[in-house]
Amino acid sequence: MRTLHFLRIGFLCLLSLMISSLVFAQGDEIVKRRKLMESNNEAATKTMSKAVEAGNFAEIQVEAKKIMQNMDQLLELFPKGSLSEKSRAKPEIWEKWDEFSKDPDIVKKAAQALADAAKAKNEAEVKVKFKALGASCANCHRSFRAPKKGA
Repeated sequence: MRTLHFLRIGFLCLLSLMISSLVFAQGDEIVKRRKLMESNNEAATKTMSKAVEAGNFAEIQVEAKKIMQNMDQLLELFPKGSLSEKSRAKPEIWEKWDEFSKDPDIVKKAAQALADAAKAKNEAEVKVKFKALGASCANCHRSFRAPKKGA
């Protein structure tokens, strides 16, 4: 009888550990994706914006490549149901996964087009492609990111 009781307690402890590890793992993914998005924001809106204005084509290429690399990692940072109070991810991400999962490739292609224009040192095309990159990011955010709390 006592053995059965200890087995039940042991099983419940093991189950609790498994569940809590999943919850913490999702929390880690939320932190990682926030850092990735902040990295994209830094690259695209701050560093790259200044580089576009200055005609610094080499810097534009470097920052565009960072965004492309980030897009290669993005989907793995959205495990099913990884929501929290601190996350702005909408549940629609997982409800419309097929649609959402196309967005990183769209952003990646826009960043590649910008990098190509910068490599060609085509200032007018760089400006057009920079705006297109911003639009591709904004399109996903409109569909799948909730507004800031209190905004």
